Amino acid sequence: MIGKISGRLEYRSTDHVLIDVRGVGYMVYCSDRTLAALPSVGEPVALYTDLLVREDLLQLFGFPSLFEKEWHRLLMSVQGIGAKASLAILGALGADGVSRAVSLGDVAAIKAAKGVGPKTAQRVVIELKDKAPELMALGGSLGETLTSVSGEDDAGADDVIEDVARAPIASGGASAASGAAAAASMSVQADALSALGNLGYGPADAAGAVAQAAGEDPEADTSGLIRAALKLLAPKG
Repeated sequence: MIGKISGRLEYRSTDHVLIDVRGVGYMVYCSDRTLAALPSVGEPVALYTDLLVREDLLQLFGFPSLFEKEWHRLLMSVQGIGAKASLAILGALGADGVSRAVSLGDVAAIKAAKGVGPKTAQRVVIELKDKAPELMALGGSLGETLTSVSGEDDAGADDVIEDVARAPIASGGASAASGAAAAASMSVQADALSALGNLGYGPADAAGAVAQAAGEDPEADTSGLIRAALKLLAPKG
């Protein structure tokens, strides 16, 4: 199993990239969102990967974080969701957005992904609603984003690969800042979920409240998110 690719971006297409790793080119398929965040051709790059194995096909799919990779694997477990549909959903919503949509039962958000019909979107929500909280709880530890290394680079291929591997989040650049913010948000949500679980709330109810609260205030810290979620969980009337 190939779990991560680190090398130099050799070629970019509409749905995949070619990454040169010590002279070997790996074709990696990515979502539109991931492709947009990747560096320019010729620059160092790293992606977590998932290998699809079939009788007639070996295909690599790339993700900027382990959190997104695990969501891809979870989405693929749903009947009617293949790799293409999973990438479409992740491309439309991002991993954090998928977590929120599934936790809140937002079928319309899932259906907005290209090629995903209403019945399939409903199946995603129904089948994954009870599985989402466990993955969301791991979001803080899985959210670090692999990106390119910024700055001049005249080192050899080995140095490029080691530099990328040592830098989960590169300094500078909008995509790096966005990745860092997403990782921080997932960490806060994971902490809030843990706290609500310790207070006796069920995983699905806690995940739904945290997702809604995070959507209403993306900048909330852990204590603020817990307070907001508790208000949502409080008995009405």
